[in-house]
Amino acid sequence: MGLFDKFFGEFIDIVEWLDPSHNTLIYRFERYQNELKNGAKLIVRESQVAVFIEQGKIADVFSPGTYTLTTENLPVLSTLRGWKHGFNSPFKAEVYFVSTKQFTDLKWGTKSPITLRDPEFGPCRLRAFGNYCFRISDPCLFIKEIAGTDGQFTTDVISHQLRNLIITFFSDALGEAKIPVLDLAANYHELGDVIRSPLDQQCQRYGLTLTSFLVENISLPPEVEQALDKRTSMGIIGDLGKFTQFQAAQSMEAAAANPAGGASEGIGLGVGMAMANQMASHMANQGQGGTGQSQQNINPQAVTPPPLPATEQFHVGLDGKTVGPYDIPQLTELIRQGKVGEATLLWQPGMSGWQPAREIEAIQSILQQTPPPLPEQ
Repeated sequence: MGLFDKFFGEFIDIVEWLDPSHNTLIYRFERYQNELKNGAKLIVRESQVAVFIEQGKIADVFSPGTYTLTTENLPVLSTLRGWKHGFNSPFKAEVYFVSTKQFTDLKWGTKSPITLRDPEFGPCRLRAFGNYCFRISDPCLFIKEIAGTDGQFTTDVISHQLRNLIITFFSDALGEAKIPVLDLAANYHELGDVIRSPLDQQCQRYGLTLTSFLVENISLPPEVEQALDKRTSMGIIGDLGKFTQFQAAQSMEAAAANPAGGASEGIGLGVGMAMANQMASHMANQGQGGTGQSQQNINPQAVTPPPLPATEQFHVGLDGKTVGPYDIPQLTELIRQGKVGEATLLWQPGMSGWQPAREIEAIQSILQQTPPPLPEQ
């Protein structure tokens, strides 16, 4: 090897790119004054494309492989430079390596809530987030439309634009779908497919392909979620009277396990038992039908019976419903208020049927002694 050959060999270039960042879309190969030597080696790895730019124009594109740069494999560049007989001197060209791999787990989310009309809850504000994946499908178009002369173009730059597109298409699709809020979780996959198609068409204009789009969560505001949790809790509790009795039984067990707990436990137990009896009595009255037979059908083990009345008690028929039973002082007050009159039907156990108040001996004296309500002035 002569001195000239040795000197010339020192100028042989190796043009390649190893990406340690995992988020770089385009990398410009840096050389002093962008000079490349004749016979330089170009190494393009899988998931890469090398784009040569001369005088501001895209000249040649190399797919994965190893190349020796000569006029034979640089046809467009050679034509632009007018080398009719080959070249043996350094030449200037910008080399851009474009990553064509799939970029995954890119996040998207709504900056502000999306207001929609729900058929069950009315106007609702929803937030959503998820992830998406894309790759560069047309390197030349991407350089022309997006990257330009940026020497190192990363996913952070393009993700902001893509995120804005996603929110626009997502809001439109969610509004047109008119899916109830409580059914959204069962339609995440369908929503993702609906949004992906028009969004991918938009990305194709920039040389990108959207390979995946996922909706991870759609949520209500915190205060609405808290109200929904309370509503769900009430649905789980079910029969409020039985739940109150269960709590009273729990209190009794706690008091038995801690006999030295003091007066506060006893007071709490008493209040709990009183509430249980009151709720049970209220629910028994609500469940009565048009005759006294409904009260006889109440399960005595489910409801604790009240103490036996000290005075006579009567069931009263008001507005087509059976109310009561009421004792004599209570009936006296109803008569004074004008709610019970002479023709009001009354019944008590032992009577053959309903009778007007004026025909019942225990009520006649009350009707005669109780003045009617004052007329309106």
